[in-house]
Amino acid sequence: MLASRAVDAETLLDRARAAREHAYAPYSDFAVGAALLAEDGRVFTGVNVENRSFGLSLCAERAAVAAAVAAGSRRFRAIAVVTATSPPAAPCGLCRETLAEFCGPELAIHLAGLDGGRRDFRLGELFPEPFVFPREAPAPGRR
Repeated sequence: MLASRAVDAETLLDRARAAREHAYAPYSDFAVGAALLAEDGRVFTGVNVENRSFGLSLCAERAAVAAAVAAGSRRFRAIAVVTATSPPAAPCGLCRETLAEFCGPELAIHLAGLDGGRRDFRLGELFPEPFVFPREAPAPGRR
């Protein structure tokens, strides 16, 4: 974890690149690193952790969110994700839903490939319609 209020996109991408080196991806060989910037300036990293039962695998973005929540942080300003693909891969649907749980549509998303390729988005651009849970569920048997 890095604590600083002046963390820019390049610093965040550097942290994601470094984290990526620790990914556990023996099945897909698709290593991913993520670095999540909390509102208080702390940076939490995550990597993908695969499992032979792919449904049990954990994405780097969700791993970073889990690390942040475990440390008491629930509000974020930006996330950086590094893959070896060109163009750089965007977060999957599960990760987009997880980010939407904690962040608004203005969350900055910085994507980078190992070849130097780069793409920048806001969460609202990548995920314009997140799931909205109704505040009050209908009574059983009523719609």
